[in-house]
Amino acid sequence: MKDQKTLILNRLKRIEGQIKGIRKMVEEDKCCTNILMQTNAVRSAVNNVGTIILEHHLKECLSEVNDNKNQAESIKELSELISKYAK
Repeated sequence: MKDQKTLILNRLKRIEGQIKGIRKMVEEDKCCTNILMQTNAVRSAVNNVGTIILEHHLKECLSEVNDNKNQAESIKELSELISKYAK
């Protein structure tokens, strides 16, 4: 997880930089098209971070489930998580 954590933190720092750039673009009255393109890039970057975290959850947390009762609960939790994440 340490490598994953470093990867996630680096991506989040990059996203912070993108957000600051968008704020500066708005303050400087830059072209709306360019601002929207940057906003879309941030959205994509955030989704990628979420995907990394979701994959980690699947590999690490759910792989520890052994009995049927916990599997059913885990599947329900995962279904709810994916539903919320996909919105």
